[in-house]
Amino acid sequence: MSRRRATHAGSWYSGGKKQLDSELSAWLNNAQTPVSSARAIISPHAGLVYCAETGAHGFKSINPATTKRIIVLGPSHKKYFSGCALSKCSRFETPLYDLITDNETVSQLYKSEMFVDFDVHDDENEHSLEMQYPFIAKIMENYKDNFKIVSIIVGDLSVSQARKYAKVMQPLLADPSTVFVVSSDFCHWGSRFSYCNLNGETNVPIWEAITKLDRLGMDTIESLDPQAFQDYLSATSNTICGRRPILLLLATVEAHSARHPDSAPNLSFLHYSQSSKCLRKSDSSVSYASGVLSLS
Repeated sequence: MSRRRATHAGSWYSGGKKQLDSELSAWLNNAQTPVSSARAIISPHAGLVYCAETGAHGFKSINPATTKRIIVLGPSHKKYFSGCALSKCSRFETPLYDLITDNETVSQLYKSEMFVDFDVHDDENEHSLEMQYPFIAKIMENYKDNFKIVSIIVGDLSVSQARKYAKVMQPLLADPSTVFVVSSDFCHWGSRFSYCNLNGETNVPIWEAITKLDRLGMDTIESLDPQAFQDYLSATSNTICGRRPILLLLATVEAHSARHPDSAPNLSFLHYSQSSKCLRKSDSSVSYASGVLSLS
């Protein structure tokens, strides 16, 4: 197994340790959250200058003292495949320090015979997981020898497939020392994204229509119903790039609730933003949302 280079450092986020540490600290200090022990978060993955203000709310909801394992779920933007893949890397470079793979958990997941390999070349070309690593390194800096990560790239999944994977993932969610980080941006709006749907909202500014579209999606995710989320996607075609990782999270929570009826899962969104406010059809924007899952 190999060390994955921080290929997006210096472009998508600051490559210098001191500068990145200062920026991450500021974003986290400015974030507010009512949750102190999140079991899963939904976090954006654009350049940090665009999305970190939103993403910090989710990461501030994680309790580093009780976290021993972090499962990172991200979509594949450049390589198409069906199902889920495991990173072949044993270490993940960040400007702060390297994150270490939980090889024991990876071996257990491989035993299910449901996971394929995601090689180092494809891993280093994919940004969705890497954009979570700086925040993970920062919040865990005082416990960096006490936790490991598992990086899972999620390809195309139907609801039924997600539920099959959920049976494998559910024991991980049941472990109170495990936290899921689900990487996803929300609406990518504009002709350059081939998506200009206003969801019937033609009497408000475009950015407000996008907000309503995303809010409907967030409300659906908060219902924790994987089929309802898939129905929302089918009805709106909203360009939520991490829709499959989110679907897998919802299916895993569903499986957990079936085994633990008293777990009382609650998912709520804490912050939402857009890269810019679209006013004309020639404009474009990407939306970001920070969601937090808690279990009793």
